[in-house]
Amino acid sequence: MTSSFNSDPDAFDPDAFDSEQSAELAERLRAAIQQLLPELRAQGMQSQLTPSRLAALAALSAHGPLRISELATRMGIALSTVSRMVDLLDGFGWIQREADPKDQRATLIALNDTGQALLDSTRRQAATRLAERIDQLTADHQHSLHDALPALEALSAQLPAEPPGEPPGTGRR
Repeated sequence: MTSSFNSDPDAFDPDAFDSEQSAELAERLRAAIQQLLPELRAQGMQSQLTPSRLAALAALSAHGPLRISELATRMGIALSTVSRMVDLLDGFGWIQREADPKDQRATLIALNDTGQALLDSTRRQAATRLAERIDQLTADHQHSLHDALPALEALSAQLPAEPPGEPPGTGRR
């Protein structure tokens, strides 16, 4: 089986794009993202900020305040693991706990100002490192990357608002 999709942009015919080409494009995009992720996840100066802790802070920033069980569902990891992680995040002074107004027996966790500042700083550092790599690309590749952003953003917008396995309407945005 030969593919009609290759890296030569002049060989690409968008009118002839089929499911086989979509599959190949998906694999190449996955591989490229996989290669970029370590650069985007690098913790910089904060050695306590592991990728999973960074993911928890990002989830709390985007969807918090959350119950620990909601955070575990969003992250797709065991409740006991997230519970221990939350204790660590609290110990580092990056989150705050508060009673759930809907159920006083439950606790909500949220980023505090220190945690949000750390997350923002980490994201800026990652963007700076990525920008340095983009600066090394040819002008044509920089323009191609710029032109691809609307499609990548549309692809990202198609992702479900709820984590896998969660009933619709129960998550927070």
